[in-house]
Amino acid sequence: MTDTSEPSFVEVAPRVWVAHHAWMQVNVTLVGGSDGMVMIDTHGSAHAAREVADAVRRLGAGPVTALVNTHDHWDHWFGNDVLAAGAGDLPIHATDFALEQMVRAGARPDPAQVGDNPRAAEILDTTLRPATHGFSSAYALDLGDRIVELIHPGRGHTAGDLVVRVPDADVMVAGDLVEESDKPFIGDDSFPLEWPLTLDLVLGLTTDETVVVPGHGQLVDKDYVHEQRNELGVIAETIRDLASRGVPVGRALDEGEWPWDRALLTSAVRLGYEHLPRSQKRLPLI
Repeated sequence: MTDTSEPSFVEVAPRVWVAHHAWMQVNVTLVGGSDGMVMIDTHGSAHAAREVADAVRRLGAGPVTALVNTHDHWDHWFGNDVLAAGAGDLPIHATDFALEQMVRAGARPDPAQVGDNPRAAEILDTTLRPATHGFSSAYALDLGDRIVELIHPGRGHTAGDLVVRVPDADVMVAGDLVEESDKPFIGDDSFPLEWPLTLDLVLGLTTDETVVVPGHGQLVDKDYVHEQRNELGVIAETIRDLASRGVPVGRALDEGEWPWDRALLTSAVRLGYEHLPRSQKRLPLI
């Protein structure tokens, strides 16, 4: 059943607003400047995006002049079409990899991607609009009296994650590289061995006072990100250790000491073994 509550934007730093949505615990962020606002992530359906647009109008802080997608998973960009068309075909920024994945998705959602989501019909009734402006490592958005930095810190949750830094407000929008409502999702397109190093770069761009907006859940701080990075680091090092001792991938989950529930780590272990170079594996591994 559709959640009928109306999300609203809350100012978490000067001219930075976050709307936390009950569905998927997704966060949508607005950063305002003298020349307009940039919206970071657009939620997961046309219906949800219309709710976001209504919340922007209620806020009354100015026009949205650009969109940013933190990565190519559906719950962060399927609202693009509603929000871009409703404000005059806005530019939509993402990493080159994420843009390519969005273009490959086509004009309509793939039912296999949606699966058994309780709002599947709503998701499938969405016209897709991919990002229009890609970048490889970093890009600066000029909002007039402030610069917003888009940074691809490396591979982790996907190959094309970006974070958004608002230096003058000391805010970091982390996308799904950081999650608060659950453990970070390690899926079939993740890079579990590289994720900790990617978060090291993100941490290097934060201070003890930085407001961190995760992809899902409530606001966190640098200490929280550091703790999550350490858990991901333990996962990566456990995979390396097991593989170096010749433990078969099929027994790794049972033999390793993991910081998370093993049910969350099936893809992490399989991908970790696949991504390790042969020199770091000891035979037999089958």
